[in-house]
Amino acid sequence: MNRIRSLALPVAAALAAGGLTALAAGPARAADVNVVRNGGFESGLANWSCSNGSGASVSSPVYAGAGALKAAPAGSDNARCSQTVTVRPNSTYTLSAQVQGSYVYLGATGTGTQDVSTWTPGTGGGWQKLSTTFTTGPNTTQVTVHTHGWYGQPAYTADEFSVLGPDGGGPTDPGPGLPGAPAGAAVSGQSQNGLTLSWNAVGGASGYHVYQDGARVQTVTGTSTAVTGLAAGTSYSFQVSAYNAAGEGPRSAPVTGTTTGGGGPNPNPSVPRHALTGYWQNFDNGATVQRISDVSAQYDIIAVSFADATATPGAIAFNLDSAGLGGYTVAQFKADVAAKKAAGKSVILSIGGEKGTISVNDSASAANLANSAWALMQEYGFTGIDIDLENGLNPTYMTQALRALSAKAGPSLVLTMAPQTIDMQSTQNGYFKTALAVKDILTVVNMQYYNSGAMNGCDGKVYAQGSVDFLTALACIQLEGGLDPSQVGIGVPASPSGAGSGYVSPTIVNNALDCLTRGTGCGSFKPSKTYPSLRGAMTWSTNWDAKAGSTWSNAVGPKVHALP
Repeated sequence: MNRIRSLALPVAAALAAGGLTALAAGPARAADVNVVRNGGFESGLANWSCSNGSGASVSSPVYAGAGALKAAPAGSDNARCSQTVTVRPNSTYTLSAQVQGSYVYLGATGTGTQDVSTWTPGTGGGWQKLSTTFTTGPNTTQVTVHTHGWYGQPAYTADEFSVLGPDGGGPTDPGPGLPGAPAGAAVSGQSQNGLTLSWNAVGGASGYHVYQDGARVQTVTGTSTAVTGLAAGTSYSFQVSAYNAAGEGPRSAPVTGTTTGGGGPNPNPSVPRHALTGYWQNFDNGATVQRISDVSAQYDIIAVSFADATATPGAIAFNLDSAGLGGYTVAQFKADVAAKKAAGKSVILSIGGEKGTISVNDSASAANLANSAWALMQEYGFTGIDIDLENGLNPTYMTQALRALSAKAGPSLVLTMAPQTIDMQSTQNGYFKTALAVKDILTVVNMQYYNSGAMNGCDGKVYAQGSVDFLTALACIQLEGGLDPSQVGIGVPASPSGAGSGYVSPTIVNNALDCLTRGTGCGSFKPSKTYPSLRGAMTWSTNWDAKAGSTWSNAVGPKVHALP
Protein backbone atom coordinates (compact mmCIF):
# COMPACT_ATOMS: atom_id res chain seq x y z
CA MET A 1 0.00 0.00 0.00
CA ASN A 2 1.20 3.51 -0.79
CA ARG A 3 2.08 5.17 2.55
CA ILE A 4 2.07 8.78 1.20
CA ARG A 5 -1.28 10.16 2.29
CA SER A 6 -3.25 13.23 1.30
CA LEU A 7 -3.46 15.91 3.96
CA ALA A 8 -7.13 16.32 3.07
CA LEU A 9 -8.02 12.80 4.19
CA PRO A 10 -7.89 13.23 7.98
CA VAL A 11 -9.71 16.55 7.67
CA ALA A 12 -12.54 15.06 5.64
CA ALA A 13 -12.75 11.98 7.86
CA ALA A 14 -12.92 14.02 11.03
CA LEU A 15 -15.58 16.27 9.58
CA ALA A 16 -17.62 13.30 8.47
CA ALA A 17 -17.39 11.80 11.94
CA GLY A 18 -18.37 15.06 13.56
CA GLY A 19 -15.18 14.90 15.58
CA LEU A 20 -14.08 18.50 15.34
CA THR A 21 -14.99 21.16 17.86
CA ALA A 22 -14.41 24.89 17.64
CA LEU A 23 -11.06 26.38 18.54
CA ALA A 24 -10.71 28.67 21.52
CA ALA A 25 -13.31 26.97 23.69
CA GLY A 26 -14.56 28.80 26.75
CA PRO A 27 -12.38 28.95 29.86
CA ALA A 28 -12.56 26.24 32.50
CA ARG A 29 -14.42 26.86 35.74
CA ALA A 30 -12.61 28.46 38.65
CA ALA A 31 -12.51 25.15 40.58
CA ASP A 32 -10.97 23.21 37.69
CA VAL A 33 -7.47 21.73 37.86
CA ASN A 34 -4.96 20.54 35.28
CA VAL A 35 -5.06 16.72 35.35
CA VAL A 36 -2.05 16.38 33.02
CA ARG A 37 1.29 15.72 34.68
CA ASN A 38 4.44 17.41 33.38
CA GLY A 39 2.39 19.42 30.88
CA GLY A 40 5.19 21.97 30.56
CA PHE A 41 7.80 19.25 29.87
CA GLU A 42 9.97 20.66 32.64
CA SER A 43 10.78 17.06 33.67
CA GLY A 44 11.74 15.85 30.22
CA LEU A 45 9.30 13.29 28.84
CA ALA A 46 8.25 11.93 32.24
CA ASN A 47 4.60 10.71 32.12
CA TRP A 48 4.61 10.92 28.29
CA SER A 49 4.93 8.17 25.68
CA CYS A 50 6.02 9.00 22.11
CA SER A 51 5.68 6.56 19.19
CA ASN A 52 8.89 4.96 17.88
CA GLY A 53 11.08 7.19 20.02
CA SER A 54 10.01 10.21 17.96
CA GLY A 55 9.86 12.69 20.87
CA ALA A 56 12.54 14.55 22.78
CA SER A 57 12.68 17.22 25.46
CA VAL A 58 14.28 20.46 24.24
CA SER A 59 15.28 23.73 25.88
CA SER A 60 14.62 25.80 22.74
CA PRO A 61 12.23 26.82 21.42
CA VAL A 62 9.98 26.89 24.48
CA TYR A 63 6.75 28.80 25.08
CA ALA A 64 7.25 28.99 28.85
CA GLY A 65 9.63 27.60 31.42
CA ALA A 66 12.77 25.67 30.49
CA GLY A 67 11.44 22.71 28.49
CA ALA A 68 9.21 21.74 25.58
CA LEU A 69 8.40 18.67 23.48
CA LYS A 70 9.85 18.28 19.99
CA ALA A 71 8.78 15.31 17.89
CA ALA A 72 9.60 14.41 14.29
CA PRO A 73 7.29 12.37 11.98
CA ALA A 74 9.14 9.80 9.89
CA GLY A 75 7.85 7.41 7.23
CA SER A 76 4.47 6.09 8.34
CA ASP A 77 4.90 7.40 11.91
CA ASN A 78 3.19 10.69 12.76
CA ALA A 79 5.21 11.25 16.00
CA ARG A 80 2.31 10.75 18.39
CA CYS A 81 3.00 11.63 22.05
CA SER A 82 0.32 10.77 24.58
CA GLN A 83 -0.56 10.54 28.26
CA THR A 84 -3.42 8.82 30.05
CA VAL A 85 -5.08 11.05 32.61
CA THR A 86 -7.56 10.30 35.37
CA VAL A 87 -10.91 12.07 34.94
CA ARG A 88 -14.32 12.24 36.53
CA PRO A 89 -17.34 10.68 34.75
CA ASN A 90 -19.98 12.97 33.21
CA SER A 91 -17.63 15.96 33.27
CA THR A 92 -16.39 18.50 30.73
CA TYR A 93 -12.68 19.18 30.20
CA THR A 94 -10.82 21.82 28.20
CA LEU A 95 -7.84 20.41 26.33
CA SER A 96 -5.22 22.91 25.14
CA ALA A 97 -1.54 23.29 24.20
CA GLN A 98 0.84 25.79 22.64
CA VAL A 99 2.31 24.36 19.41
CA GLN A 100 4.61 25.24 16.52
CA GLY A 101 4.57 23.56 13.13
CA SER A 102 2.39 22.53 10.20
CA TYR A 103 -0.59 20.24 10.81
CA VAL A 104 0.02 19.74 14.52
CA TYR A 105 -2.82 17.74 16.04
CA LEU A 106 -4.33 17.81 19.52
CA GLY A 107 -6.93 15.32 20.63
CA ALA A 108 -8.46 12.96 23.17
CA THR A 109 -9.53 9.29 22.84
CA GLY A 110 -11.46 6.98 25.12
CA THR A 111 -13.68 9.78 26.36
CA GLY A 112 -16.72 7.49 26.58
CA THR A 113 -18.62 9.91 24.36
CA GLN A 114 -17.32 11.61 21.22
CA ASP A 115 -13.54 11.68 20.79
CA VAL A 116 -12.26 15.06 19.66
CA SER A 117 -9.32 16.57 17.79
CA THR A 118 -8.18 19.85 16.31
CA TRP A 119 -5.09 21.00 14.43
CA THR A 120 -3.11 23.93 13.12
CA PRO A 121 -3.44 25.03 9.48
CA GLY A 122 -0.82 23.94 6.95
CA THR A 123 1.63 26.70 7.79
CA GLY A 124 4.43 26.92 10.31
CA GLY A 125 5.34 30.14 12.05
CA GLY A 126 5.27 31.04 15.72
CA TRP A 127 3.46 29.57 18.67
CA GLN A 128 -0.25 28.91 18.25
CA LYS A 129 -2.72 27.83 20.91
CA LEU A 130 -4.84 24.80 20.10
CA SER A 131 -7.92 24.23 22.24
CA THR A 132 -10.97 21.97 22.26
CA THR A 133 -13.31 20.36 24.81
CA PHE A 134 -14.62 16.89 25.54
CA THR A 135 -17.21 15.41 27.89
CA THR A 136 -16.63 12.08 29.62
CA GLY A 137 -19.11 9.25 29.64
CA PRO A 138 -21.01 7.98 32.70
CA ASN A 139 -18.39 5.29 33.42
CA THR A 140 -15.24 6.98 32.09
CA THR A 141 -12.41 7.43 34.60
CA GLN A 142 -9.42 7.61 32.23
CA VAL A 143 -8.86 9.39 28.92
CA THR A 144 -5.81 9.40 26.65
CA VAL A 145 -4.79 12.83 25.40
CA HIS A 146 -2.31 13.22 22.60
CA THR A 147 -0.54 15.45 20.13
CA HIS A 148 1.06 14.46 16.84
CA GLY A 149 2.34 15.79 13.57
CA TRP A 150 1.63 14.63 10.04
CA TYR A 151 3.28 12.44 7.47
CA GLY A 152 5.98 14.08 5.39
CA GLN A 153 5.93 17.25 7.56
CA PRO A 154 8.85 18.64 9.60
CA ALA A 155 9.21 18.21 13.33
CA TYR A 156 6.70 20.00 15.54
CA THR A 157 7.03 21.53 19.03
CA ALA A 158 4.50 21.52 21.87
CA ASP A 159 4.43 23.15 25.30
CA GLU A 160 2.03 24.09 28.10
CA PHE A 161 -0.18 21.01 27.60
CA SER A 162 -3.21 21.11 29.89
CA VAL A 163 -6.49 19.31 30.51
CA LEU A 164 -8.55 21.57 32.77
CA GLY A 165 -11.57 20.13 34.51
CA PRO A 166 -12.73 18.40 37.71
CA ASP A 167 -10.11 16.50 39.70
CA GLY A 168 -10.43 12.82 38.84
CA GLY A 169 -8.13 11.61 41.65
CA GLY A 170 -6.04 8.50 41.17
CA PRO A 171 -2.37 8.26 40.19
CA THR A 172 -2.43 11.28 37.89
CA ASP A 173 -2.44 13.89 40.65
CA PRO A 174 -3.70 17.15 39.24
CA GLY A 175 -1.31 19.97 38.50
CA PRO A 176 -1.89 23.54 39.64
CA GLY A 177 -4.33 25.97 38.10
CA LEU A 178 -3.15 29.02 36.19
CA PRO A 179 -1.38 31.55 38.42
CA GLY A 180 -2.80 35.03 38.89
CA ALA A 181 -1.42 38.32 37.63
CA PRO A 182 1.58 39.65 39.61
CA ALA A 183 0.86 42.76 41.68
CA GLY A 184 3.12 45.53 42.86
CA ALA A 185 5.20 45.91 39.70
CA ALA A 186 7.66 48.79 40.12
CA VAL A 187 10.73 50.23 38.41
CA SER A 188 13.84 51.33 40.28
CA GLY A 189 17.60 51.49 39.82
CA GLN A 190 17.52 53.71 36.76
CA SER A 191 20.78 53.99 34.85
CA GLN A 192 21.63 55.25 31.39
CA ASN A 193 21.19 51.82 29.80
CA GLY A 194 19.23 49.80 32.34
CA LEU A 195 16.31 49.58 34.76
CA THR A 196 15.46 47.27 37.64
CA LEU A 197 11.98 45.74 37.64
CA SER A 198 10.41 44.11 40.71
CA TRP A 199 7.00 42.64 41.61
CA ASN A 200 5.20 40.64 44.29
CA ALA A 201 5.41 36.85 44.34
CA VAL A 202 2.43 34.86 43.02
CA GLY A 203 1.36 31.71 44.81
CA GLY A 204 1.84 28.52 42.79
CA ALA A 205 4.09 30.18 40.20
CA SER A 206 7.10 28.33 38.79
CA GLY A 207 8.57 31.48 37.27
CA TYR A 208 7.82 34.76 35.57
CA HIS A 209 7.88 36.21 32.06
CA VAL A 210 8.96 39.85 31.63
CA TYR A 211 7.48 41.89 28.77
CA GLN A 212 9.04 45.11 27.46
CA ASP A 213 6.76 47.26 25.31
CA GLY A 214 4.61 44.18 24.66
CA ALA A 215 7.43 41.78 23.69
CA ARG A 216 8.68 39.02 25.99
CA VAL A 217 12.34 39.72 26.85
CA GLN A 218 13.10 37.59 29.92
CA THR A 219 12.02 34.49 31.85
CA VAL A 220 13.12 34.42 35.51
CA THR A 221 12.34 32.51 38.70
CA GLY A 222 12.74 35.39 41.17
CA THR A 223 10.64 38.50 41.73
CA SER A 224 13.07 41.08 40.37
CA THR A 225 15.35 41.45 37.38
CA ALA A 226 17.71 43.91 35.75
CA VAL A 227 16.69 44.90 32.22
CA THR A 228 19.77 46.06 30.33
CA GLY A 229 20.74 47.15 26.83
CA LEU A 230 18.25 50.03 26.84
CA ALA A 231 18.59 53.40 25.14
CA ALA A 232 19.52 56.43 27.24
CA GLY A 233 16.80 58.94 28.10
CA THR A 234 14.03 56.62 26.92
CA SER A 235 10.73 55.54 28.49
CA TYR A 236 9.78 51.85 28.49
CA SER A 237 6.61 50.01 29.49
CA PHE A 238 6.87 46.69 31.36
CA GLN A 239 4.48 43.90 32.34
CA VAL A 240 5.05 40.62 34.17
CA SER A 241 3.18 37.31 34.02
CA ALA A 242 3.51 34.19 36.16
CA TYR A 243 3.55 30.64 34.81
CA ASN A 244 3.50 27.07 36.09
CA ALA A 245 2.72 23.63 34.71
CA ALA A 246 -0.84 24.72 33.90
CA GLY A 247 0.41 27.52 31.64
CA GLU A 248 0.90 31.27 31.67
CA GLY A 249 -1.37 33.50 33.71
CA PRO A 250 -2.53 37.06 32.93
CA ARG A 251 -0.05 39.92 32.75
CA SER A 252 0.32 42.56 35.43
CA ALA A 253 -0.78 46.14 34.99
CA PRO A 254 1.82 48.03 32.93
CA VAL A 255 4.47 50.08 34.70
CA THR A 256 6.69 52.69 33.03
CA GLY A 257 10.36 53.45 33.66
CA THR A 258 12.74 55.91 32.03
CA THR A 259 16.49 55.53 31.67
CA THR A 260 18.77 58.40 32.56
CA GLY A 261 21.08 60.33 30.24
CA GLY A 262 20.22 61.17 26.67
CA GLY A 263 21.34 64.77 26.54
CA GLY A 264 20.78 66.28 29.96
CA PRO A 265 19.73 65.68 33.58
CA ASN A 266 16.02 65.65 32.66
CA PRO A 267 15.65 64.00 29.23
CA ASN A 268 12.22 64.04 27.66
CA PRO A 269 10.46 60.69 28.09
CA SER A 270 8.70 59.16 25.13
CA VAL A 271 4.90 59.09 25.03
CA PRO A 272 3.57 55.54 25.40
CA ARG A 273 1.66 53.87 22.56
CA HIS A 274 -1.62 54.52 24.39
CA ALA A 275 -1.68 57.65 26.52
CA LEU A 276 -3.98 59.45 28.94
CA THR A 277 -3.85 63.26 28.78
CA GLY A 278 -5.06 65.61 31.51
CA TYR A 279 -5.11 69.40 31.71
CA TRP A 280 -3.76 70.86 34.95
CA GLN A 281 -5.23 74.18 36.08
CA ASN A 282 -2.90 77.04 36.99
CA PHE A 283 -5.81 78.71 38.79
CA ASP A 284 -8.56 78.03 41.30
CA ASN A 285 -12.09 77.85 39.85
CA GLY A 286 -13.73 75.63 42.44
CA ALA A 287 -12.03 72.40 41.40
CA THR A 288 -9.43 70.77 43.64
CA VAL A 289 -6.29 72.90 43.81
CA GLN A 290 -3.33 70.72 42.84
CA ARG A 291 0.39 70.85 42.54
CA ILE A 292 1.92 68.97 39.61
CA SER A 293 3.07 66.34 42.11
CA ASP A 294 -0.58 65.75 43.06
CA VAL A 295 -1.61 64.72 39.53
CA SER A 296 -2.58 61.04 39.32
CA ALA A 297 0.05 58.68 37.93
CA GLN A 298 -2.58 57.49 35.44
CA TYR A 299 -1.87 60.58 33.32
CA ASP A 300 0.91 60.19 30.74
CA ILE A 301 0.68 63.75 29.37
CA ILE A 302 0.00 66.67 31.70
CA ALA A 303 -0.95 69.89 29.90
CA VAL A 304 -0.26 72.94 32.07
CA SER A 305 -3.08 75.45 31.49
CA PHE A 306 -2.36 78.04 30.27
CA ALA A 307 0.38 80.11 28.68
CA ASP A 308 -0.24 83.87 28.73
CA ALA A 309 -0.18 86.30 25.82
CA THR A 310 2.37 89.13 25.88
CA ALA A 311 2.58 92.54 24.20
CA THR A 312 4.69 90.97 21.47
CA PRO A 313 2.48 89.37 18.75
CA GLY A 314 2.67 85.58 18.91
CA ALA A 315 4.95 85.49 21.95
CA ILE A 316 3.87 83.69 25.13
CA ALA A 317 4.81 83.71 28.80
CA PHE A 318 4.02 81.51 31.77
CA ASN A 319 3.04 83.00 35.12
CA LEU A 320 2.53 80.52 37.93
CA ASP A 321 -0.43 81.54 40.11
CA SER A 322 1.46 80.95 43.35
CA ALA A 323 -1.06 82.80 45.53
CA GLY A 324 -4.09 81.08 44.03
CA LEU A 325 -2.41 77.69 44.41
CA GLY A 326 -1.71 78.04 48.10
CA GLY A 327 1.84 79.35 47.96
CA TYR A 328 3.12 76.97 45.28
CA THR A 329 6.54 78.39 44.38
CA VAL A 330 8.23 78.41 40.99
CA ALA A 331 11.06 76.32 42.42
CA GLN A 332 8.60 73.70 43.67
CA PHE A 333 6.79 73.72 40.34
CA LYS A 334 10.02 73.14 38.40
CA ALA A 335 11.04 70.33 40.77
CA ASP A 336 7.64 68.68 40.35
CA VAL A 337 7.89 68.89 36.55
CA ALA A 338 11.32 67.25 36.69
CA ALA A 339 10.00 64.49 38.98
CA LYS A 340 7.11 63.73 36.64
CA LYS A 341 9.53 63.51 33.72
CA ALA A 342 11.75 61.14 35.71
CA ALA A 343 8.65 58.99 36.22
CA GLY A 344 8.14 58.81 32.45
CA LYS A 345 5.49 61.51 32.13
CA SER A 346 5.35 64.38 29.63
CA VAL A 347 4.55 67.84 31.02
CA ILE A 348 3.64 70.33 28.31
CA LEU A 349 2.46 73.95 28.20
CA SER A 350 -1.00 74.58 26.76
CA ILE A 351 -1.44 77.70 24.61
CA GLY A 352 -4.89 79.24 24.44
CA GLY A 353 -7.92 78.03 26.33
CA GLU A 354 -11.34 79.63 26.42
CA LYS A 355 -9.90 83.09 27.10
CA GLY A 356 -6.67 82.75 25.14
CA THR A 357 -6.01 85.64 22.73
CA ILE A 358 -2.75 84.52 21.14
CA SER A 359 -2.65 85.10 17.37
CA VAL A 360 -0.08 83.92 14.84
CA ASN A 361 -0.87 85.63 11.55
CA ASP A 362 2.50 86.35 9.93
CA SER A 363 6.08 85.11 9.84
CA ALA A 364 7.19 87.44 12.62
CA SER A 365 4.53 86.26 15.09
CA ALA A 366 5.25 82.64 14.08
CA ALA A 367 8.91 83.16 14.97
CA ASN A 368 7.90 84.84 18.24
CA LEU A 369 5.76 81.86 19.24
CA ALA A 370 8.50 79.34 18.45
CA ASN A 371 11.22 81.33 20.24
CA SER A 372 9.19 82.06 23.36
CA ALA A 373 7.84 78.50 23.62
CA TRP A 374 11.37 77.09 23.34
CA ALA A 375 12.60 79.48 26.03
CA LEU A 376 9.83 78.34 28.40
CA MET A 377 10.59 74.67 27.66
CA GLN A 378 14.19 75.27 28.67
CA GLU A 379 13.31 77.31 31.75
CA TYR A 380 10.60 75.09 33.24
CA GLY A 381 11.43 71.70 31.74
CA PHE A 382 8.31 71.42 29.60
CA THR A 383 8.56 68.63 27.01
CA GLY A 384 6.36 70.35 24.45
CA ILE A 385 3.28 72.45 23.85
CA ASP A 386 -0.44 72.04 23.32
CA ILE A 387 -2.41 74.18 20.85
CA ASP A 388 -5.81 75.02 22.34
CA LEU A 389 -6.69 78.22 20.50
CA GLU A 390 -10.46 78.56 20.51
CA ASN A 391 -10.44 81.78 18.51
CA GLY A 392 -9.20 80.03 15.36
CA LEU A 393 -5.76 79.83 13.83
CA ASN A 394 -3.97 80.52 10.56
CA PRO A 395 -2.73 77.15 9.27
CA THR A 396 0.08 78.64 7.19
CA TYR A 397 1.77 80.55 9.98
CA MET A 398 0.91 78.15 12.80
CA THR A 399 2.56 75.40 10.77
CA GLN A 400 5.56 77.68 10.31
CA ALA A 401 5.75 78.29 14.07
CA LEU A 402 5.44 74.61 15.01
CA ARG A 403 8.10 73.53 12.53
CA ALA A 404 10.46 76.22 13.84
CA LEU A 405 9.89 74.95 17.39
CA SER A 406 10.44 71.35 16.30
CA ALA A 407 13.77 72.33 14.72
CA LYS A 408 14.87 73.74 18.10
CA ALA A 409 13.51 71.00 20.36
CA GLY A 410 14.32 67.96 18.23
CA PRO A 411 12.45 64.66 17.86
CA SER A 412 11.48 64.42 21.55
CA LEU A 413 9.07 67.37 21.22
CA VAL A 414 5.55 66.49 22.38
CA LEU A 415 3.02 68.37 20.26
CA THR A 416 -0.69 68.08 21.01
CA MET A 417 -3.85 69.89 19.92
CA ALA A 418 -7.29 70.30 21.49
CA PRO A 419 -9.63 71.66 18.80
CA GLN A 420 -13.37 72.02 19.21
CA THR A 421 -15.64 69.67 17.29
CA ILE A 422 -16.46 72.32 14.68
CA ASP A 423 -12.73 72.68 13.96
CA MET A 424 -12.41 69.06 12.82
CA GLN A 425 -15.54 68.59 10.73
CA SER A 426 -13.63 69.04 7.48
CA THR A 427 -10.03 68.74 6.30
CA GLN A 428 -10.46 72.29 4.94
CA ASN A 429 -10.81 73.76 8.44
CA GLY A 430 -7.76 75.61 9.74
CA TYR A 431 -7.13 73.25 12.65
CA PHE A 432 -7.44 70.13 10.49
CA LYS A 433 -5.16 71.67 7.84
CA THR A 434 -2.57 72.45 10.49
CA ALA A 435 -2.74 68.96 11.99
CA LEU A 436 -2.18 67.38 8.58
CA ALA A 437 0.60 69.84 7.73
CA VAL A 438 2.58 68.86 10.86
CA LYS A 439 1.59 65.20 10.85
CA ASP A 440 5.23 64.07 10.92
CA ILE A 441 5.87 65.87 14.25
CA LEU A 442 2.37 65.68 15.75
CA THR A 443 1.81 63.56 18.88
CA VAL A 444 -1.98 63.60 19.28
CA VAL A 445 -5.13 65.62 18.55
CA ASN A 446 -7.48 65.38 21.56
CA MET A 447 -10.62 66.96 20.14
CA GLN A 448 -13.06 68.39 22.72
CA TYR A 449 -16.21 66.27 22.42
CA TYR A 450 -18.21 68.69 24.56
CA ASN A 451 -19.72 72.21 24.64
CA SER A 452 -20.71 71.79 20.99
CA GLY A 453 -24.22 70.41 20.53
CA ALA A 454 -25.07 67.89 17.81
CA MET A 455 -22.53 67.41 14.99
CA ASN A 456 -22.08 65.40 11.80
CA GLY A 457 -20.34 62.05 11.93
CA CYS A 458 -18.19 60.57 9.17
CA ASP A 459 -21.26 58.79 7.78
CA GLY A 460 -23.08 62.11 7.21
CA LYS A 461 -25.56 61.50 10.02
CA VAL A 462 -26.09 63.94 12.88
CA TYR A 463 -25.23 62.70 16.38
CA ALA A 464 -26.07 64.31 19.71
CA GLN A 465 -23.25 64.86 22.19
CA GLY A 466 -23.24 62.73 25.31
CA SER A 467 -23.39 59.35 23.52
CA VAL A 468 -20.94 56.70 22.41
CA ASP A 469 -22.02 57.38 18.80
CA PHE A 470 -21.02 61.04 19.15
CA LEU A 471 -17.51 60.02 20.20
CA THR A 472 -16.97 57.28 17.62
CA ALA A 473 -18.64 58.88 14.58
CA LEU A 474 -16.75 62.16 15.06
CA ALA A 475 -13.44 60.43 15.75
CA CYS A 476 -13.98 58.59 12.48
CA ILE A 477 -13.70 61.91 10.60
CA GLN A 478 -10.15 62.38 11.83
CA LEU A 479 -9.24 58.71 11.43
CA GLU A 480 -10.42 58.65 7.83
CA GLY A 481 -9.36 62.24 7.08
CA GLY A 482 -5.62 61.64 7.09
CA LEU A 483 -4.45 61.50 10.71
CA ASP A 484 -2.76 58.34 11.89
CA PRO A 485 -4.84 56.52 14.56
CA SER A 486 -1.95 57.08 16.99
CA GLN A 487 -2.63 60.82 16.59
CA VAL A 488 -6.29 60.68 17.61
CA GLY A 489 -7.60 60.91 21.17
CA ILE A 490 -11.02 61.40 22.75
CA GLY A 491 -11.35 64.57 24.88
CA VAL A 492 -14.13 64.71 27.49
CA PRO A 493 -14.88 66.49 30.79
CA ALA A 494 -13.81 64.67 33.96
CA SER A 495 -17.09 65.52 35.67
CA PRO A 496 -20.33 67.41 34.92
CA SER A 497 -18.69 70.48 36.49
CA GLY A 498 -15.86 70.43 33.96
CA ALA A 499 -17.94 71.67 31.01
CA GLY A 500 -21.21 73.37 30.17
CA SER A 501 -22.47 70.30 28.30
CA GLY A 502 -21.31 67.03 26.83
CA TYR A 503 -20.26 65.14 29.95
CA VAL A 504 -20.32 61.37 29.50
CA SER A 505 -19.63 58.69 32.07
CA PRO A 506 -16.30 56.84 32.03
CA THR A 507 -18.24 53.77 30.88
CA ILE A 508 -19.27 55.52 27.66
CA VAL A 509 -15.69 56.69 27.08
CA ASN A 510 -14.42 53.13 27.56
CA ASN A 511 -17.11 51.78 25.23
CA ALA A 512 -16.02 54.27 22.57
CA LEU A 513 -12.38 53.21 22.99
CA ASP A 514 -13.37 49.56 22.62
CA CYS A 515 -15.53 50.35 19.59
CA LEU A 516 -12.72 52.17 17.78
CA THR A 517 -9.92 49.75 18.67
CA ARG A 518 -11.69 46.40 18.91
CA GLY A 519 -15.07 46.81 17.22
CA THR A 520 -16.98 46.06 20.45
CA GLY A 521 -19.10 48.28 22.69
CA CYS A 522 -20.40 50.36 19.75
CA GLY A 523 -23.75 52.08 19.59
CA SER A 524 -25.74 52.43 16.35
CA PHE A 525 -22.60 53.66 14.56
CA LYS A 526 -19.92 51.06 13.96
CA PRO A 527 -16.74 51.99 12.06
CA SER A 528 -15.97 50.02 8.90
CA LYS A 529 -12.68 48.93 10.47
CA THR A 530 -10.87 49.07 13.80
CA TYR A 531 -7.98 51.33 14.79
CA PRO A 532 -5.89 49.41 17.39
CA SER A 533 -3.20 52.10 17.61
CA LEU A 534 -5.65 54.84 18.70
CA ARG A 535 -3.65 57.05 21.08
CA GLY A 536 -6.13 57.24 23.96
CA ALA A 537 -8.20 59.83 25.81
CA MET A 538 -7.99 63.31 27.35
CA THR A 539 -9.89 65.13 30.06
CA TRP A 540 -10.52 68.62 31.34
CA SER A 541 -9.19 68.58 33.94
CA THR A 542 -6.99 66.72 36.43
CA ASN A 543 -8.39 69.12 39.04
CA TRP A 544 -12.05 68.35 38.29
CA ASP A 545 -11.10 64.67 38.21
CA ALA A 546 -9.59 64.98 41.70
CA LYS A 547 -12.67 66.89 42.87
CA ALA A 548 -14.80 63.89 41.82
CA GLY A 549 -12.55 61.42 43.64
CA SER A 550 -10.40 60.56 40.57
CA THR A 551 -13.30 58.50 39.23
CA TRP A 552 -12.49 59.39 35.62
CA SER A 553 -8.76 58.60 35.64
CA ASN A 554 -9.21 55.45 37.72
CA ALA A 555 -11.70 54.10 35.17
CA VAL A 556 -10.41 55.42 31.84
CA GLY A 557 -6.68 55.24 32.62
CA PRO A 558 -6.49 51.44 32.95
CA LYS A 559 -8.70 51.07 29.85
CA VAL A 560 -6.38 53.28 27.78
CA HIS A 561 -3.25 51.53 29.02
CA ALA A 562 -4.74 48.10 28.20
CA LEU A 563 -5.70 48.97 24.62
CA PRO A 564 -4.19 46.64 22.02
